[in-house]
Amino acid sequence: MIVVTGATGQLGRLVIEQLLKSVPASQIVAAVRTPAKAADLAARGIVVRAADYTKPETLDAAFQGAERLLLISSSEVGQRTAQHRNAIDAARRAGIKLIAYTSLLHVDRSPLGLATEHRETEALLKASGVPFVLLRNGWYTENYLASVPPALQHGVFIGSAGEGRIASAARADYAAAAAAVLNAEGQAGKVYELAGDTSYTLAELAAEITRQSGKSVVYQDLPEAEFSKALVGAGLPAPIADMLADSDAGASRGGLFDDGHQLSQLIGRPTTPLSELVGNALA
Repeated sequence: MIVVTGATGQLGRLVIEQLLKSVPASQIVAAVRTPAKAADLAARGIVVRAADYTKPETLDAAFQGAERLLLISSSEVGQRTAQHRNAIDAARRAGIKLIAYTSLLHVDRSPLGLATEHRETEALLKASGVPFVLLRNGWYTENYLASVPPALQHGVFIGSAGEGRIASAARADYAAAAAAVLNAEGQAGKVYELAGDTSYTLAELAAEITRQSGKSVVYQDLPEAEFSKALVGAGLPAPIADMLADSDAGASRGGLFDDGHQLSQLIGRPTTPLSELVGNALA
């Protein structure tokens, strides 16, 4: 059996769709905080179990009888290390034979503030004694495409990434990679640096939005603090705004770039082109 944590999240659902292509539904466990939100998965024959990173007893029950675990990193920045420790400890108690963890691209040298909790989690995995594989995911292109509507409205795409090149990929590409690793043998000890086949600057992204929409959108680079303030003004909570601004600043220092093509090699196809994803966002 394969357990997927955060199974009702955006990435988790895509991973399950990929797994269903080669794994019987009865051998997939969707571990979720709120089982009611996974009723559609249960209806398809997937095993749905309650699992809360802050309640170890739920993790013990959720992981029971499984051999492999996809530990999708918690969305609660600032609480991730403790939550991941609970999951890793429960995996050890349950006799899980392989943990695949969604970490961050080049986390060992990443300038992004997000890297800290991922580094701490990788250290916990190494100390746990449970075999593990690291899926060091780069940026999701969707993170930037969420800004397409306001960019079209105002004619400006704002950020703090400067001329930094961003090798992002579609969330579905990372999901396909996770499923491929969970289905493969001999994965323990491997580290995958996962990123898109091609890279772009935010100015180039703005130009692609302009090309496809027919509306002029220019990139405006802001100091990190100003960008964060603008995001708060647009309605984002301050911690999220600070995280996104910090990540953009990290991108300006190469933190979201990679040209190793490990992602496309793992999934056996090119990563989804930026132009296609921009088109989807505009549609």
